[in-house]
Amino acid sequence: MNRFFVSDLHLNHANILKYCGRTLFMTKKDLDIYNKLKKEGEGKECARSFKISDESLHNMNQALINNWNARVKKDDIVYHNGDFCFKNSPGGKKGEGLPIKSIELEKMLNGKIIFIKGNHDKNNSTKTIIHNIKISHANKIINIVHNPEHCDYNVDINFTGHIHERWQIKRFTQGHKSTDCINVGVDVWGFKPATFDEIISRYNKWKKENDYK
Repeated sequence: MNRFFVSDLHLNHANILKYCGRTLFMTKKDLDIYNKLKKEGEGKECARSFKISDESLHNMNQALINNWNARVKKDDIVYHNGDFCFKNSPGGKKGEGLPIKSIELEKMLNGKIIFIKGNHDKNNSTKTIIHNIKISHANKIINIVHNPEHCDYNVDINFTGHIHERWQIKRFTQGHKSTDCINVGVDVWGFKPATFDEIISRYNKWKKENDYK
């Protein structure tokens, strides 16, 4: 049995493709529009009138599911650190997602998933009540929490998400305490879950590069 860590799949969330620049999954037509709008200074979010096609959304969903199942076996455990999927909800914005319940998506994925609550999970049917969880792995205590602003300064390492492609590892300081946050979001881990060893290997390299102890 292996343990994997991942965050911010945002399955079924069409606009996440343009918000986070998930161009890998865009059709040529969508990509051309996206690049044109960025060149014209519309920024990462692009024009609100630009609607991601259902084909691009399907490409993202299928790739994320395939990438997951290529690594995770049925007996493995996956800690999903918030923002699993998106669906249209009463009063929500139309055209931003597909009305597919999270339980249907969960059935497509290998492994036993432990869901930590993200800020978008109120819009889906995950219904997790876990805000954060601490695990002991390889003689290290890891706090898993979605938003790095809610990190625990009493542990050395937090696994976080929420910030997508903005950074992978960052040191936070509060008074005389500091902690390192590792973003386990798919946008910075090749759109697939990562093992503890893979994450810690990258973390140790980051500390060496920045001369951190």
